[in-house]
Amino acid sequence: MFRARLLHPETREPVDDCLAACFPAPHSYTGDDLVEISTHGGLVVPAAALAALVAAGARPAAPGEFTRRAVLNGKMDLLQAEATADLIDAGSPVQRRRALQQLERGLSGRLGGLRSEILELEALIAYDIDFPEEDEGPVSETTVRRAWCVVRDRIADLLKTAPEGERLREGALLVIAGRPNVGKSSLFNALLGTERAIVTEIPGTTRDAIEAHAVIEGFPFRIVDTAGLRDSGERIEQLGIEVSKKYLAAADLVLFCEERDDPSRAAFLAQVIAPVVVVRTKADRPSGRPAVGPSVSAVTGQGMTELRRRLAEVAFGKLLALGDVEPVVTRARHRTALERALAELEAFWSARMAGVDAAATATHLRAAVLALDELIGAVTPDDVLDRVFAAFCVGK
Repeated sequence: MFRARLLHPETREPVDDCLAACFPAPHSYTGDDLVEISTHGGLVVPAAALAALVAAGARPAAPGEFTRRAVLNGKMDLLQAEATADLIDAGSPVQRRRALQQLERGLSGRLGGLRSEILELEALIAYDIDFPEEDEGPVSETTVRRAWCVVRDRIADLLKTAPEGERLREGALLVIAGRPNVGKSSLFNALLGTERAIVTEIPGTTRDAIEAHAVIEGFPFRIVDTAGLRDSGERIEQLGIEVSKKYLAAADLVLFCEERDDPSRAAFLAQVIAPVVVVRTKADRPSGRPAVGPSVSAVTGQGMTELRRRLAEVAFGKLLALGDVEPVVTRARHRTALERALAELEAFWSARMAGVDAAATATHLRAAVLALDELIGAVTPDDVLDRVFAAFCVGK
């Protein structure tokens, strides 16, 4: 690193005193020869420095271009590149830890192991093809089945993490529902830790859904405060209730609030697909009867710690059980590729049981390997790279 004076190439006018650091290939982030220029901050100086560099022949980097070059130069695989974007976008501790684990080849290593196991299974089949005259075949059917079961089950187990893994990237959609004036907005504000929704004693105050991001027990949530569910002749309130129903249909988790035993609860639970946590609100107010089930108070904070823990368990229970060691599928692209690999493995065994020629059954194993190769980025079409890096910030 050395100090330098940056001049405009045409006017020779000084732009800034800066620092320049050289990173020779192949040890730079991208694997190319790289020079990093650090200017003073503010608005004018960086803009003038960028204009001077463009005038000298440089161009602005495309979104994710540096990381894309790193992938193409073999500095990282496609999963690590996605983890880089996830690490930048992380808004919760668990998102950060998961991105780091993937950046350190946690998922890549697991997929590499699965790929090797499929290749070993393919080698067993190839041996049968090459030595058909051996007595009963050189490899027993039990050995082939055992190897097939192991890799199939491992891919299936990895796929089971996809729902919560993808939810981890986007944030679990938590919808707060219940009848009007049962404390939904107060609970919404308490979970956020800020006064985001208007709270009054007037039923029907919330006329539209209000969405905000929150971190609960380290996990990301998108919390939605909805209009109270009731039959209403008021047009605006009816529209709010319709919006509430749309959110309920898309929810990952529903928090149903009631001040006392609600006779409409059973009918509500029967209509909701997502898991439901039922909570008794306004626990700070005397009700004259013992509380049944979890009780909370948005005013005193009573029961809020237990409620937060319960919400995290319901929304991310599998990830909590796995901890930060086991890899997790966090993108639809990952899930689709693994589903393809699993389908090819199932097709392989079905063909084998149907007596199909061994060489023909082996094509399914080769297709499964190809699906994993595309997932890791060993064989990746340009359009896949374009989709991956389109979401990156400019210049990363």
